[in-house]
Amino acid sequence: MRNFNTKRRLTRVGLTAVAAILLGASAHAQSYSQAPIFDERVASGELPPVEDRLPTDPLVFETLDTIGEYGGTMRRAILGGGDQHNIVRVIGHENLVRWSADWTEVRPNIASSWTVSDDATTFTFSLRKDMKWSDGAPFTADDIMFWYEVFSDERLTTSKHAIYVGPEGPVKVTKIDNLTVEFQFESPNGLFINNLAYGFGYFPVNYPRHYLSQFHVDYNPDGIQALIDAEPAAADWVSLFRLKAGNLHTPAFWQNTDRPTLHPWTLQNAYGSSDRVVAVRNPYFWKVDREGNQLPYFDAISWDQVEDPETILLKAFNGEIDYMNRHLGRPANRAVLTDNMERGQYDFFDTNDLPSNGAILMLNLNNPDPVKNEIVNNKDFRIGLSHAVDRQEIIDLIYFGSGRAAQTAPQPVSPLYNERMATQFTEFDPDLAKEYLDKVLPEMDSDGFRLDPNGDRFTLVFLTADVFGAQFPDVMELVSAYAADVGLDVQIRVSDRARLQEIAARAEHDAYIWNCAGGQSDAYTSPECYLPFGSAVYWAPEWSRWGVDPNTGIEPPEAIRALFDQYNLVKGAATAEDRKATMDQLLEMSADQFLTIGLVQSDPAFGVARNNVRNHPDPLPISGQLWYPSPYVSQMFFEGGVSLP
Repeated sequence: MRNFNTKRRLTRVGLTAVAAILLGASAHAQSYSQAPIFDERVASGELPPVEDRLPTDPLVFETLDTIGEYGGTMRRAILGGGDQHNIVRVIGHENLVRWSADWTEVRPNIASSWTVSDDATTFTFSLRKDMKWSDGAPFTADDIMFWYEVFSDERLTTSKHAIYVGPEGPVKVTKIDNLTVEFQFESPNGLFINNLAYGFGYFPVNYPRHYLSQFHVDYNPDGIQALIDAEPAAADWVSLFRLKAGNLHTPAFWQNTDRPTLHPWTLQNAYGSSDRVVAVRNPYFWKVDREGNQLPYFDAISWDQVEDPETILLKAFNGEIDYMNRHLGRPANRAVLTDNMERGQYDFFDTNDLPSNGAILMLNLNNPDPVKNEIVNNKDFRIGLSHAVDRQEIIDLIYFGSGRAAQTAPQPVSPLYNERMATQFTEFDPDLAKEYLDKVLPEMDSDGFRLDPNGDRFTLVFLTADVFGAQFPDVMELVSAYAADVGLDVQIRVSDRARLQEIAARAEHDAYIWNCAGGQSDAYTSPECYLPFGSAVYWAPEWSRWGVDPNTGIEPPEAIRALFDQYNLVKGAATAEDRKATMDQLLEMSADQFLTIGLVQSDPAFGVARNNVRNHPDPLPISGQLWYPSPYVSQMFFEGGVSLP
């Protein structure tokens, strides 16, 4: 870990000031502390004093361990090709509201407070006075309204994220005053606040109007063409805006370093532009610790771009990784990481990561090939493929005995656990698999592979990527062999994550293997493997689009429409008891449909932290779209207490 010479123990403020902070008193009425790295810039007049950079009521962030120390760079690693969430989840999740560090309740964040109408249709948020973007420009309700304009503009947003759409249509957002906005749905949406606290709740507060409006033709009609001409990758103003702002569902701050943010650190260079991505502290970040010290503690975060997860493993051995679980926490790595702990000067932390399934065969139920589409939509076909897979062998060979055979379902520790859903069709029985497949594809060619109704060999091409340490390509090699034993030709195409998701989002694929959220209580807000709800339902992307806007996508069959109707009952439930009852029924209905083929419910993963990294949670809560560790304490991490080489 590299240390800055300016590192020092934080200045402590008096008890009277602490009490004032906790009561939300004016920032200008008390003394705050800043990172020493800003001292010269303030003294020269380049930056305002810290009191003027903070909002009137900065968020006082809870400390998991102790007040920290300023300075240093937290070192990580990143893969090329679609690993941007490695950045987003560490620095890029600041929403209107947030989950508490122990993931037990939703708390204020960018919004200092909010109210919900009795019928759960209207949500009113109060913003922090004098809060600023990373370039010092004011953050106000106008920025959220600019997002709403982009969200509502069919030229820019052809599909809307499902959490902002109710049964009657998209949310309506209204500016009450400069610091107050109202989100209104036509029918009850009891899960809206919870959804806003998850990863995809960050959209409304990631569109700085003062910067992005220059790339919008309605705001800059006279100057827009010059900006288009200056950007070789832009064919028109829409493509220019998307280059600068990103897709609405993924505001791409990692590609455009000029774009102001509300994050603890801001990127110095774009992801993919060099072999190292560096983010430095945001001088206008709006959180403080309980003693009034402006966060974050680390001066910077760096990501060395590497070719493969094995290189990240070597960097950990060499003491070059300060905090990371992504790509490292696979069961196969536990033994070798243990052997190198003294060399790397790190220890393990657990991650409470319990998805609905860690390896899922997701057939594209909206396959553009009508013959394949009819076959994969036959439940008997999916049951046959499920019985063909030897899950225990996958667990033993690929995951070193970690995990258990299961379908896509809430985990046994979840109050929503459904035993039938979790265990049905998991028995390894090739003869039974053949019985089910014979109902759908009875004819075989001379090589023993099944023929489609046109007399051609039936082939499914699975897309896969080597991500998260999940070893999906290795799993698919075994699945392909199991499938061949029952007469199915399963081919594997390895791709990077970005390419895989691009193809799958367009519904141009046969199938892919991935994991899925919804293993705990996050099933309420991340049900994308129980019905086609959400923006990344690649096993049924056209049904998902229809679910958000019935004028788009493909209308699903009656049984799938019934799942949407049931989920509307879940969202509109008045009490927690009603919500659970309606969700239990949804899971029963989804189990009847058997939409995806789960293989392994994995045991919780782990990560590594250098021995002098403090204030990191153990275990680290993870669930669904709850991005980590950013919602909790990445800005609270610091180095201290132990001297390392």
